[in-house]
Parts: sequence; structure tokens; C-alpha cells
Amino acid sequence: DLGGWSRSLRIMSGRSFSIREGMLFCVVTVFLFNAAAAFYLPGVAPTDYDIGDAMKVKVEALTSVKTQLPYEYYVLPFCHKGVNLKVQDALNLGEVLRGSRIYETPYNFKMGNDQTCKILCRSVYDAQEQKAFALMIEEDYRVNLLLDNLPVAMALFSQNEDKTTTKMYEVGYPIGHVQEEDGKGGKLKSPQIYLFNHLRFTILYNDYHGSSKRRVVGFEVEPLSIKHTYDNLVDWDECVNQVSEHRCKLNTCTSTQPVTVNNEPLAINTESKKPLEVIWSYDVIFKPSPIRWSTRWDTYLNAADDAQVHWFSILNSFMIVLFLSGIVAMIMINTIKRDFQRYERNDLLEDGQEETGWKLVHGDVFRAPVMAGWLSVLVGTGVQLAVSTVFLVMFACLGFLSPANRGALMQAMLFIFVFMGMFGGYTAARFFRMFKGNRWRSNALWTAMLFPGISFCIFFILNLAIWGQKSSGAVPFGTLFALLLMWLGISVPLVLIGAFFGYRKQPIENPVRTNQIPRQVPEQPFYVSTWCTIIVGGILPFGAVFVEVFYVLSSIWLHQFYYLFGFLLLVLGILFLTCCEVTVVLCYLQLCCEDYHWWWRSFFTSGSCSFYVFLYSIYYAYSKLQMARALAAFLYVCYMFIVGFAFFLITGALGFLASFVFIRTIYSAIKID
Repeated sequence: DLGGWSRSLRIMSGRSFSIREGMLFCVVTVFLFNAAAAFYLPGVAPTDYDIGDAMKVKVEALTSVKTQLPYEYYVLPFCHKGVNLKVQDALNLGEVLRGSRIYETPYNFKMGNDQTCKILCRSVYDAQEQKAFALMIEEDYRVNLLLDNLPVAMALFSQNEDKTTTKMYEVGYPIGHVQEEDGKGGKLKSPQIYLFNHLRFTILYNDYHGSSKRRVVGFEVEPLSIKHTYDNLVDWDECVNQVSEHRCKLNTCTSTQPVTVNNEPLAINTESKKPLEVIWSYDVIFKPSPIRWSTRWDTYLNAADDAQVHWFSILNSFMIVLFLSGIVAMIMINTIKRDFQRYERNDLLEDGQEETGWKLVHGDVFRAPVMAGWLSVLVGTGVQLAVSTVFLVMFACLGFLSPANRGALMQAMLFIFVFMGMFGGYTAARFFRMFKGNRWRSNALWTAMLFPGISFCIFFILNLAIWGQKSSGAVPFGTLFALLLMWLGISVPLVLIGAFFGYRKQPIENPVRTNQIPRQVPEQPFYVSTWCTIIVGGILPFGAVFVEVFYVLSSIWLHQFYYLFGFLLLVLGILFLTCCEVTVVLCYLQLCCEDYHWWWRSFFTSGSCSFYVFLYSIYYAYSKLQMARALAAFLYVCYMFIVGFAFFLITGALGFLASFVFIRTIYSAIKID
């Protein structure tokens, strides 16, 4: 089914484009776009079903966007006859960290066998169990069933401008529904809570490989609430997974009389102490579909796809980059060239005239900053995170992080960061030696410990809070121990190895000598003050990426699929260029004002973009998320702090390195007596 990848490419990566400037960048980008089928890992084969073959239905955790706390499916007393609750599917590291727990279910499907009104089980719930169901319904918890590795979804249809309809999926289905209005549009005195106890499954399949070989290409559900009634004395143990007929007959639905929305719904009264009888039932409908197996995820991804908005965002960001590139080019070509010509003139200095501008601070511009060791640690950590991010997005574009492989993205992120430790250690050691530091082992250990240590401490505290809520999102201590082994057993040694090789190399030679006595910095204009440049420096990079930040936040906190990694790679490149160019421009203005304390300021100038990202994430939570519990807000703030800290290190390191290269370049081109 490789021929069906073309549709996948359009959804994943959009359409390639070309510009005159940056032709090499465009060629690489187009190559990555065309490679970004990004659905199935090589070697993963589809499952062919013969007519009548049994099909296993599994269930993941219950999830809610209001609480961000997943729970095991059987934390509620759902039907589980014939299911061994002690057996779970093997999970990868990413799935465990996401809180996934996969169990079998008692649903009985057979390929091609349509069945109407099958009885799953009968349960009687006491007042406490009814309150548990009601709480989950009020907090918008959804059930996530799996069939042939496809998540169940509710089909939605939207009308386009050309009056055609587009089919989209909303993953999972709600446990129930809260009705706050009556049929006339008025408010009810007390909201009515209804339980969805009847499910109508529609399984889409294709038979391109023979009439007896069918492949699942869609798994849809329509949840309904119905108060089942019956007249006969029913042996419910014998009626499990039996159609409603004969001794198992229900009055409310039969094999010829399906459930409709007009049936009386099943309400939960939390104020009543009477037991509630619930009969769980379901329908199974098989429909042929023209969808090919290789493109069966397209409908899921359409739910979050808005290519036009992405292209407008990228165009806006690209215009910012062009604007900054023009400013940098003007500085490099005109201003600095004019400075060079002025400095090289023999008659520059007349009687009583002194040098002015950035050349005047040549004897102090490479003076080691205060807390130089910490600066090298932050730069090294930022380089490690930046390299990890680039590799992660590139692997995603090349198709190694499929949505079918749940948890693959988080698992890959952890492993890539761990194995990129050598880059961080090498970079930190190179700058640490340039600053004439001698305790390189201590510096390397801080590089290996700073960001992972802060993240792990926050994660451990959050894990204790989640564990107190009895959520499946609480990571087992065995997994925490495995994370510690990855950190201390792989990442730390790699950072030390990188630092060893970085410190052994000859130190970076500065193009000009540093004076023994530091020069006094004159009073600075307000527009080049530290706080002004830091505040201004983060605005343009944030403006270039904030639209993509919205989609990334939605995919994380609204449980949507994000697979536009082609767009993300473009935006990432634009972010990196913007950070470098903004920092270079502001650093040049600072040197022209005879202020040579550029080391830390260059890091904070581009790193301030993370402050705007964090503020935007708070605004996003306020406008888009409905936190039902205080713990959910606490989780959100803590996780976004970790993301913001990583963003600060990445952008800060890029701005620092760009300024370092720029300053070395201009001071290498002038003659100093």
C-alpha cells in the first residue's frame, strides 16, 4: 500500500515551496517533506482478517481534558466478565509516562458479522458507584477503545465553502452526558446526568487484497443512553454477548428493532440511595470503505489539520526573518564595512581625536564574564537540547514516530536527549577552558545534572501528587528507577566523555588581546539597557512561532494528534534564525555604545523568548482549558515551566553562539596596534 502515501504526505507536511534565497535549505526541506509519510515503522505489517475471524477489542485509560489525570478503565465498574484484570499489555516507556494502561474487554466482534442489540452484561450499582460514574461524566472523561491498533472515534462532519462535507474524528467517546437545558431552551433546576450504556460500533474495512482478506481502516462509535426493560426472567450469565432475542429478549431493542435517540435515556440520580440497574448493550456494523490501509490515519489527523493557517503563519514568520536578515545584511555590508574603512585609514586620528564605536572596546570584549562557569553550563545544556530537538523532529518527518506506535514520541525524546549528552559536555568544556577554568569535571557534572535534575525533581513531586489521586498517570517506582539509570548511567558518562575531549583540545584563541585593567563602561542610553534589550529581544522570535505553539499546546492538553512535523521543522528553522539575527543586531548596538558586557546579555536576549511562551501558555490555559481540579492547574504550570526552561536554554544558547561568532568575525578583520 505504498502508493497510498501521497495523501499522507499532504496531511503531514503540506506542500513544498521554493524561494531564491536559501536554495539549499529549501532542497533539504522538500526532501524531508517528501519523506514524511510518517505513519508506520518499517517492517510493521497490516493484519488480514478472514470472514468470521474473531477481533480483539482493547481499552486504554480514561482521559479528560478537564483534569489531565488518566485513570484505568476498570476503575469504574464496567463489564469485565471473562477478562483477567491482572493482565495488561506490554507498554513502552512513553506509554507508561503517558499513563496508558491497556486491558482486554468483553466485546465480541467477528469480521463481517453484523449484529444488533447484543447484551454485554447487566450490573446493579449502589449509591457510591453511581456517584463515581456521575463524577467522571461531569469531568468529561472519555473511553478509548482500540481495534487493530486504531482508536475508536466519533465521526463528525463539517461543511466546506464549496458545499462538500469533510469527515473528521473525535477520538474516544464520553462516558455520559450532562443535560443542563430542557427541550425549550430553558435552564433545568438541577442538571440531569445520563449514562451511555449502548454503543453502536461501525467498523470500516477494505478488501483490495481479496474478498476473504479484509483490513480494518476505521473504527467508529455512536454512544447512546437507553433505559432497557425486559419482561422475562433472564439468566444474565448466559446472555453475555448474546443478541436480544428468545430468553435474552429486551423490550427496548431487538435484532430487528435497534436503539434510537428517541428511547428513554438512562439517568443517574446522585441524591438517591436506591440501586441502579444498568444493562450494557452494543451493535456491530461492518461497512466496506475505499480507504486504503496505509492512509487509514488520515481522518484522525484531519481533526487537527488546518494547513492554510499554518502556511499563513509560516509566511508571516518568513517575512520577519527576511526583515531581520535585511537589517543584519545592512549592518554587515554597510555599517561594518564603513567602520573597517574608517579604522584602516592612516589619517583617522587627528590631533585630539579619539576612536569611537565598537573598536574602542577591543581590549575588553573577550574579557571573561562573571560566573563564566555557569554560562558554559547553560550554553552546553542548551546545545544538547537544541541538537536533540532537531534530531527528534527530523526522525518524525522521516516517519519513525507513527501515531500507531503510541508513546513513541516521548520515548524517542528521552533517548535522543540522553545520547546527545556528548554534544553538551563538549560545548561546555570548550567555553569553560576558553574562560580559563580548571575544574572541568565539576563543570561537566553540572552540565549533566542541571536541566535533568530540575526536571526530575519537579516530575517526582508531581508524581507523588498524581499517585495520591490514584491515577494511572502516576509512574511506577520501577520506571522512575529506569529513568534514573538512563540519566546517571548513560547521559552523565556521555557528558563527561564529551567534556574530556572538549577540554583536551587547544583553547579557543581570541583574535585580540585582553587588557589587564578593565575599561569603564560609559552611561548607556535607555534603548540599549539590559532590561530593554532582553524585553525586546524575545518579542520577534515569539511572534514567529506563536501560531505553531498554539497547535502544539492543543495536541498536548486537548489530546489531539499532532503530525504536522514538516511545518514544525520549518518553524523551528525560522525560530533559530530569528533568535540569532535579533541577538546579533542588539549585540552590535551594545558594542557601538562601548558596553563590552555582552556574554550574559546575549544569552538572556534570545532566551527571553521563553518568557513570552510561558505567558502565552498561561493565557492558553485560561482561554481554552477548563480545569476541573486544582491539581490539574498545578500539573499544567509545572510542566509548562519545564518546557519554558528548556526553551530558554535552547534559544539562549543559539543567541549566545551567534553573537560569539559575529564578534570573533568583526574583530578578526581589524588591525590592532
